[in-house]
Amino acid sequence: MTKQDIVDIVSAATGLTKVETEAVMNGVMATIIDSLARNERVELRGFGTFGVKHRKPKKARNPGTGEAIYLPERYVPTFKPSKHMRSRVNDALLK
Repeated sequence: MTKQDIVDIVSAATGLTKVETEAVMNGVMATIIDSLARNERVELRGFGTFGVKHRKPKKARNPGTGEAIYLPERYVPTFKPSKHMRSRVNDALLK
């Protein structure tokens, strides 16, 4: 499923135009990204929690050449789904 598929579904369900729905969706995504860039947690009840995790610098290996490379310190976005989401996905896929 792509972003455009989501826009189409939400637009049909809400009665908003596709342009309005896409603008709202872009605003939501931009707000989440801006909050993560400020190292803030974003909690969407019933959906999950977005956060940022710090990764220390480390030595790794290039699998193609076997050459040692050094990965710098970095921050990576994370997502932890809610219990409701996990159980609904699990139940749907087990049927």
